[in-house]
Amino acid sequence: MYTVLAMNENLAGKRILIVGGARGIGADLARRTGQSGADVVVAARSGPEVRIDVTDETTIARAAASLGGFDHVVSTASAHHDVPVPDLEHDKIQAAFAAKVVGPLLLAKHFAPRMPAGGSFLFFSGIVGWKPKPGTVVKGTANAALAALVTHLAVELAPLRVNAIAPGITDSGAWDRLPDDRRRALYDGAAAASLAGRVGALEDVADTALWLLGAGGVTGETVHVDGGARHR
Repeated sequence: MYTVLAMNENLAGKRILIVGGARGIGADLARRTGQSGADVVVAARSGPEVRIDVTDETTIARAAASLGGFDHVVSTASAHHDVPVPDLEHDKIQAAFAAKVVGPLLLAKHFAPRMPAGGSFLFFSGIVGWKPKPGTVVKGTANAALAALVTHLAVELAPLRVNAIAPGITDSGAWDRLPDDRRRALYDGAAAASLAGRVGALEDVADTALWLLGAGGVTGETVHVDGGARHR
C-alpha cells in the first residue's frame, strides 16, 4: 500500500509525454500514469492526439515547440528487423537504430531544455541486448546501444535523470498476431527460461516504470524486467 501511494504522490500533477503510447506497454503506462494523477499526453507516428515519429526530427521539434514543457518524457518506440545476417537490409537497419538510438537523442535535444531539474527521460530497451540469439543481431545491438546511450545522456543532461527498462518476453499484446499455438509455445518457452518461472506481464513493466519516474535518486540505469531470464 505504501509503495502504491508513494507512486501516486510522486506523479500527481506531473506532465508526462509518452511516445508510442497508443498500444501495448505504452498504452498501459499511459493508463497507469493517468490513474496516478499525472497529466498524460500520448504521441505516436499516426496518433490521434499528438504526432511524433522518432525517425523524423521535424515532428519532434514541432511537438516540443507546440506542447511546451514536460516533467517526464517516455519513449517505447522500436522498429524491428529480425532476419539472418545475409538477409539484412540497409534501410531497415537504419530504421531500427533510428528508433532506439537516434530517436532518444533527438527527444533529448528538443525536450530537455524545456524540462525542470527534477524531470526525467525513460526509454525502453529489451532482453535481446544481453541474450543474443540468431536472427536478432540488429535488435540486440540497438537495444544494447540504448543502454549505453542512457548512461551518457544521464551525465550530459544532469540534473535531469535518464533511465531505461529492458523487458523480457511480455504478454503485452505484441505477440497477439501469432497463431494461438505459436503464442502459447513462445510464452511457455519464456516461462521455462525465466528464473521467475512465468512470462512477463504488463503490470511488471508498468510498476517498474512508475517507480523509475518517481525515483529521484536513480539515473543512468537500465532496469531489467525479465524474470532473470538473461541469467539462464
